[in-house]
Amino acid sequence: MITFDHVTYTYEGQTVPSLRDCSFTVGPGELILFTGESGCGKTTIIKLINGLLQHGGGGALEGAVTVGGRDVAGTPLWELAQTVGSVFQNPKSQFFNLDTTGEVLFGLESRGASREEMSQALDSAVQICGVGPLLDRNIFALSGGEKQRIACASAWAMGPEVFVLDEPSSNLDGEGIRQLRDILRRLKAAGKTVLVAEHRLWYAADLADRVFYLRGGRLERIYTGAEFLALPEEKRRSMGLRSLTEVPLPEPHPSSETGGLTVRGLRASYGGRTVWQDVSFTAPRGQITAITGHNGAGKTTLARCLCGLMKEQAGTILWDGSPLGRKERRRKAFLIMQDVNLQLFGDSVLAEARLGSTATEQEALAALDRMDLAQYTQAHPLALSGGQKQRLAIVDGCLSGKELLIFDEPTSGLDYAHMLEVSRLLRELAKQGLCVVVITHDGEFLRESGAQTAEWVPKERHQ
Repeated sequence: MITFDHVTYTYEGQTVPSLRDCSFTVGPGELILFTGESGCGKTTIIKLINGLLQHGGGGALEGAVTVGGRDVAGTPLWELAQTVGSVFQNPKSQFFNLDTTGEVLFGLESRGASREEMSQALDSAVQICGVGPLLDRNIFALSGGEKQRIACASAWAMGPEVFVLDEPSSNLDGEGIRQLRDILRRLKAAGKTVLVAEHRLWYAADLADRVFYLRGGRLERIYTGAEFLALPEEKRRSMGLRSLTEVPLPEPHPSSETGGLTVRGLRASYGGRTVWQDVSFTAPRGQITAITGHNGAGKTTLARCLCGLMKEQAGTILWDGSPLGRKERRRKAFLIMQDVNLQLFGDSVLAEARLGSTATEQEALAALDRMDLAQYTQAHPLALSGGQKQRLAIVDGCLSGKELLIFDEPTSGLDYAHMLEVSRLLRELAKQGLCVVVITHDGEFLRESGAQTAEWVPKERHQ
């Protein structure tokens, strides 16, 4: 079904290949899990299978990639899309419609399918992907998990035999990940060939027929599913891999500390609807305070209020006991966004690290080295992998000189080693007396960082 024959790929503007002499075959109906440290080549493989790099990537390709016996480089993307369905890390990047039903049927409409064909495809997508309750809704009113299910349904509706998913769980809560797992199980039961690039392994490892482990752009080892599950914990950690079992989120506890950030009776609305109200919690200096909750609970809206990007409708935000207005919050706070592409503006990694800060070049280089980005100082930020972009945004926050640092899903796209490094860095920032607030679904990260979960859950939430 899929063959890589001595494939090497070098991105445009880079001298070091992201994928080196990679050869493998995938048979029909297999579920393959690609894993490895951030930047190891997982996403490059996915984009070579669906043709995005051959048809517009701009880089240099050696070797051949074939899908269903056809050379991907010589197959038009519109034809390839009938064989390969794609689900990206950020589903918003693949949406074309404002309504969910139109989005699910977009591909079929684009190729002139009949109404009967589209009706049958929609019914099938509802059955496989469980999107029935999500149809005929505004796509931007959906939670992260709901958007991911719509993306899966859109791919399914085209009727491909191959599905490629690039870190599909990175921004999902536990329930969303379990729904994603169920979709993978149904795809496998339907005989589809499924390839998943992932850091969070617990939901997919036992579904995989084989696990491909990459390091430094090379396919270092291929495990059977059983061999991978039997890896000792120390071995797995030495490989830079995350937990094979789900780590639950800790129970929230009100803080007894004073100073830093205090929120009282906050209410916010979005699009004319109340998102949450009567939210109260404290986030003291000197500790990491975690904000958890399911997709769609309003955590990112809360982050935008805390840093002054969005106006609250009621309530008070205080700093060291004194009210803190929006203008003062913008001066005092730095937000590392969930979608870091929205805040990377420099024309090089080094320029990005120094943008808007008083850090010297030496300080910026030291911070980049700590986040394992020193070798990319002259690369464009948007040419980095998802995990590398995430670490660069964290460098921006650390060099900002702000007293209130808010991290929205800082470990999405990070392997085990880099997740540990981020947790150590945040602990150090807290020890310096800064106020560190983390919005996350990542129980493993919270366990390693020692964060205290805030009891912020609002008394009433409006859908």
